[in-house]
Amino acid sequence: MGNPMATRLIEAGHALTICDPVTENRASLVARGANVAATAGDLVQRCNLIFSMIPNDAVLSALIWGDENAGLLDQLRHGSIFVDMSTISPQLSERIARDLALRGVAYLRCPVSGSTTLARSGKLTVLASGDSSAWDALSDTLDILAVRKFYLGPAEEARYMKLVLNTLVGATAAILAEALVLGESGGLNPAAMMQVIAESAVASPLIQYKVEMIEMMDFSPAFSVTQMMKDFTLITEAGREKHVPMFAANMILQQYIAASNAGYSEQDFFALFDWMRNANLESGQD
Repeated sequence: MGNPMATRLIEAGHALTICDPVTENRASLVARGANVAATAGDLVQRCNLIFSMIPNDAVLSALIWGDENAGLLDQLRHGSIFVDMSTISPQLSERIARDLALRGVAYLRCPVSGSTTLARSGKLTVLASGDSSAWDALSDTLDILAVRKFYLGPAEEARYMKLVLNTLVGATAAILAEALVLGESGGLNPAAMMQVIAESAVASPLIQYKVEMIEMMDFSPAFSVTQMMKDFTLITEAGREKHVPMFAANMILQQYIAASNAGYSEQDFFALFDWMRNANLESGQD
């Protein structure tokens, strides 16, 4: 996600300095005009506005605190703005907020909703919370990345909103998979079912995006089973932290784990359908 978002900023005329451990990512952005910082510490010394797009809690934690005071926290300058656009746990975000406040750094939580395709076209949805002055200052910049922006509050509201959305997204794939397997057992064709579903009362933009995928049975990942496992782990852990029973979410997490174990880890999360139909066929053979 970070690469197409960075590309949008460069094309809009912003001077961008990047720090990315993946050689291919650096090369493609340098070719578009980005500068490169050798280390994250070098980056924060050169920039007062820092965006991060990080895969998980562990990577962001290492980036912020590092080893032996070698993280961003000890190098971010007073008055700078740190904007994290990752999907991470509210618990980690709370810790980051406390420590950044002590450093006089404005912290904006800005997780995004959407695919890499939407990121490239600037059509993401931004969910924001945290420092309201940073939100106001970055409004025009975020318009380059998103068609919808929501400021949700002063603390971790955006983190929870992202988990709310991802709960519904991941659950859609799970229940659609079961429904399609049921229909197939009654003689229906998956492509025909998707055409009807896409025109029905339960149609949604998400289902519309996946019609061709189901018709072609091509589960090249826009968002993988592994990524959905990570998100549902965050969802269920947040529920546990807040004493909210997450009956369905815990069950769906187990479905993604089972699909991953069956070889679907790097396929699109809508491959739950293929996993379920194969499991059903194997069960019938038994």
